[in-house]
Amino acid sequence: MKKTLLILGMVLCSTIAFAQSGSGFGIKAGLNYNGNGNFIDDTRNVVENAERNAGFHVGVFGKLGNRLYVRPELVYTSTTSGYEEGDLKIQKLDLPVLVGTKVIGPLHAFIGPAFQFLLDTEFSDVTFDTVENDFTVGVHLGVGVNLGNFGIDLRYERGLSENEVNFINSNITTLDGNRVDTRPDQLILSFAIKI
Repeated sequence: MKKTLLILGMVLCSTIAFAQSGSGFGIKAGLNYNGNGNFIDDTRNVVENAERNAGFHVGVFGKLGNRLYVRPELVYTSTTSGYEEGDLKIQKLDLPVLVGTKVIGPLHAFIGPAFQFLLDTEFSDVTFDTVENDFTVGVHLGVGVNLGNFGIDLRYERGLSENEVNFINSNITTLDGNRVDTRPDQLILSFAIKI
């Protein structure tokens, strides 16, 4: 038992000693598990919930501070959500501005707004009106671990701004007049390297 405690203590001390500290910048990439919103009919009733799918992201970040820090990021994100009628694919630029704090050792927690600019939106072979807003706001909330120059974090993102796509022409006549709520609702797993 004493050996186990001693080994755990040594591992914890070495982890704390190598924890990423101070200001800097780096690159990040990872996977998203997302649902882009509900399928809504012309009477505002939810017809179908999005089938969650995996997506990806890649970007850069900066970090200002140590124990209490600000971390702005610029991230390209690609997501796909499935519906019976087809897949909604969204490509966007995200600009989260996170405020975080060290919790214990290499563990940190953060929260902040995420500003999103939609680059492209596709729904299978369906023509739709332009997306209501190209620019939206969401929130990120998460935890992470930094070990040396490497970091990993898990966060939840939820879109706050209402944003919809209206269908105007499709091979599936039941889609005409319907819409999809494009607000993101996703878990994001990121791997980062501080340069």
